[in-house]
Amino acid sequence: MTKILIVQYSMYGHIYAMAEAVAAGVREVAGCEAVIKRVPETLSDEVLGMMGALDAQKGMAHIPIATVDDLAAADAIIFGTPTRFGNMCGQMRQFLDATGGLWLKGALVGKVGSVFASSATQHGGQESTILSFHTTLLHHGMVVVGLPYAFAGQMGVTEVTGCSPYGASTIAGGQGERMPSANELAGARFQGAHVARIAAKLKV
Repeated sequence: MTKILIVQYSMYGHIYAMAEAVAAGVREVAGCEAVIKRVPETLSDEVLGMMGALDAQKGMAHIPIATVDDLAAADAIIFGTPTRFGNMCGQMRQFLDATGGLWLKGALVGKVGSVFASSATQHGGQESTILSFHTTLLHHGMVVVGLPYAFAGQMGVTEVTGCSPYGASTIAGGQGERMPSANELAGARFQGAHVARIAAKLKV
């Protein structure tokens, strides 16, 4: 089996919904397994409550916590993060900053790496978040895979939607009121399947 690890952080559930779609895409590819995990939370319950995110976090408590060793054991890793000022969230950054030992051993060299994201608004930085995330993957020697224009859903102009050639994305709304659209979920599924196919070829 080709193991595709989906490592994500979701404050209100948007990224987790996208991660489920990514996993569905992975499972469309014969011989590929999808595993969803989350990075550790760095905020207290008190702060999460003030942000209106505590209930959503409790609803995702069943998702296993990722460790850096999980990254080394996977054949490909698809990361999901909300946007914070055009970059990844602090929870994801702290998790990645603990991967120095993997870098020293070259443990991720040659593995497929891919990213999907969310932002509050249509021009809220989801593309720059994915692109700046790629820098970390390249430092680890990973093979970066995006969302090709073969996914025609990113070509439309009839609706507000995320997704770009850099990776799938969703627009959450200023209060987190907008969940991923059908088109955004389709982009996430496409990305999951695309990564799985490439990872399977590289594993042979």
